[in-house]
Amino acid sequence: MASLRELRSRIRGVNSIKKITKAQELIATSRISKAQARVAAAKPYAEEITKVLGELASASKNLSHPLLTERPDARRAAVLVITSDSGMCGGYNSNVLKRAEELMTTLRGDGKEPVLYVMGNKGLGYYKFRSRPFVASWTGFSQQPTYVDASAACNHLVEAFMAGSEGEVSSPDGSATVQGVDELHIVYTRFVSMLTQTPEVRRLAPIQVSFVDESLKLGDGMLEDTPDVVVTAQYEFEPDADVLLGALLPKYVNTRIYASLLEAAASESAARRTAMKAATDNANELASGLQREANSVRQAQITQEISEIVGGVNALASSSDRD
Repeated sequence: MASLRELRSRIRGVNSIKKITKAQELIATSRISKAQARVAAAKPYAEEITKVLGELASASKNLSHPLLTERPDARRAAVLVITSDSGMCGGYNSNVLKRAEELMTTLRGDGKEPVLYVMGNKGLGYYKFRSRPFVASWTGFSQQPTYVDASAACNHLVEAFMAGSEGEVSSPDGSATVQGVDELHIVYTRFVSMLTQTPEVRRLAPIQVSFVDESLKLGDGMLEDTPDVVVTAQYEFEPDADVLLGALLPKYVNTRIYASLLEAAASESAARRTAMKAATDNANELASGLQREANSVRQAQITQEISEIVGGVNALASSSDRD
């Protein structure tokens, strides 16, 4: 059995950790509402750009833009993995990294070479530790992403896609050239609720366009709640639709990346809150158990001291009686 001093030291240590986890829980809780507000604020723009692109695609003379064209001989596929910059968020990062590994295994099975891009320090550390090659990484904004942060990745990815696997483009830092790709995929965590966050895989390019009941539908929406766009031609475009379509399609990809970053930020805060609440509850339980054990040890010490005093008194009384 541990000594009373050791137990009290452990109790102090557990209480110190509890203060940290409780603070992290409160911080994460305060960030969730802000992250959800950013997701909601981005939704109208996502819906409108999807609608406008649908109208442009409907008015265009042909849909031969590279971002809309499937490549039957696709050989290289870019995979953008979104993780967090910091830890203490439970299985948030491990789940999204596992989903990314599943995607890359599927791509290899289809005869395509995965080309890795990473957002977040945790993903960067994961792949570096395993000596896995990646083209570029972006860090420092996982909890509060901006449209500029999404643009940094989007500009390079769109350029690499436009070049194709036969071409080359400059690396994001401009220090070298890298081979282009034929597909763009993103792996992120979708915010479902405070208790549920789901790793998702979406294809960014080629953008899927289909005709249903003589109406055109573009892509799968920006956010989960974004409906398919049913086109009703009612616009006149200047310049023509083909020129505008070519200009707006990269912005559409950028918006999808930004929407994924916002969803990931909300998911990260929710996962951290859940993990820190569980850690705080465990610390409370552990501290209570240690306190009970310390009380038991202290009670045993007091009982022993009383027994020693009583024994001493009895010994003195016996000695006096013999005298």
